[in-house]
Amino acid sequence: MLFSPDLDINQNISANIKGLHRITPIIIPLVGIAIISLALVSYFTELSLTGIFSWLERFFSSAFIIIYSLLVALGIYAITQLKTLKYANYWQEVGQQAGNAIATLALTFTLLGISLGIGTLAEQPLSPENVQMLVSGLTKQFSMAFMTTVIGLPTATVIRALISIKYQKVTAEHNNDNVAE
Repeated sequence: MLFSPDLDINQNISANIKGLHRITPIIIPLVGIAIISLALVSYFTELSLTGIFSWLERFFSSAFIIIYSLLVALGIYAITQLKTLKYANYWQEVGQQAGNAIATLALTFTLLGISLGIGTLAEQPLSPENVQMLVSGLTKQFSMAFMTTVIGLPTATVIRALISIKYQKVTAEHNNDNVAE
């Protein structure tokens, strides 16, 4: 026979599709929160969606936004998965490392922004005619540098705090269950 259906592949696909029910309850609220947040920002700033994205691009860079979003999603996912003592150490570590990575990302982009700003000064001779232009370029790079820190470090702290608090709750519930027995 030239073709024989492989039942193992079909069973694996079926198992993977069934496994989506664990991820979907987390992704849908995150997407919903993101959409509502964008709508609120658009309403209060009176910017269109493209205006919001161009502002984000100008202040943060697309690389920072993508990596930051993935790390925040990983941290939130770890917090939501921290439910039982069986995997508590694993999810607590994942959440802590996501928070650490966000802090490292923020500080790295801060140093990058400062370096790019200083680089614009080094590329051109300094004269009274071009001081305004050089200061403008320097300010743009420094704004990226400091905005990444202003956003990244508090986010990292919140994720690390939430994962630690939830870890303590899960272990305390387990210890209380053992004492009650």
